Amino acid sequence: MDEREVEAGYEAEQGATGILRVFGRQLKRFRVRAGVERTELGARLGYSASTIAAYEQGRRVPPPRFIDQVDEVLDAGEVLKEMKEEVARAQYPAFFRDAAKLEAEAVELHVYDTHVVNGLLQTEEYARAVFGMWRPLVDESIIAERIVARLARQEIFARRPHPHVSFVIEEAALHKRLGGQDSWCGQLEHILLIGQSRNIEIQVMPLDRGEHAGLAGPFTLMEMRDGRRIAYVEVQSDSRLYTERSKVRELEATYGSLRAQALTPWDSQALIEKLLGDQ
Repeated sequence: MDEREVEAGYEAEQGATGILRVFGRQLKRFRVRAGVERTELGARLGYSASTIAAYEQGRRVPPPRFIDQVDEVLDAGEVLKEMKEEVARAQYPAFFRDAAKLEAEAVELHVYDTHVVNGLLQTEEYARAVFGMWRPLVDESIIAERIVARLARQEIFARRPHPHVSFVIEEAALHKRLGGQDSWCGQLEHILLIGQSRNIEIQVMPLDRGEHAGLAGPFTLMEMRDGRRIAYVEVQSDSRLYTERSKVRELEATYGSLRAQALTPWDSQALIEKLLGDQ
């Protein structure tokens, strides 16, 4: 990573911290104007006074539901609500924030994963296991925030009009029993459930394939409402968004080959069912 990339990462991190501090100052200003103590506000909304303090000091990311509630309780005139989207992005690691915004707006999304089940398909238990295994270790409060953010990404499946979404998952990722047996079984069952949606196709790249177009690693392809096509590549917390047509076209061709080499959605479902049945 060169000096410019380090600086960009630092600025992204500072930007996330900055929006939390701005939100916190506004929250405190409206609370004080309303003549409400932290203890009273927390009691009315179901939060402790220490949690309210953490939100006001920009030390924790407030969930969207809290922002909606506190805006109304403090009669903030939707000033707090207007910051909800930017505050929510602060829950993601710095390297993923721009991609998360694009992902939420994409009309088409095509994902190739190699090591773990993609975050869009993860259950809460599986996500907790994934974050718990990160190195360096992540604080428990950060893990809790990132689980909420990861599950919130899955709202894309309920969006109207439905986006077209496809996944190619390495079979090896499906064999990893992250979080234990129950977590693993729940994750496989969840993949089968999501795969029943008409706008979602899930394919597995089997272990015994003699030809494989994806040896260079995982990536995500996105098409936006305005026709832009974007590729996202991530490795070891280092990420890149590609908009150059030549690079995106290259990864689109790779994904087309991967889909041709992988099992069909029907056969992929059968393989996952067999994994569950063998237990």
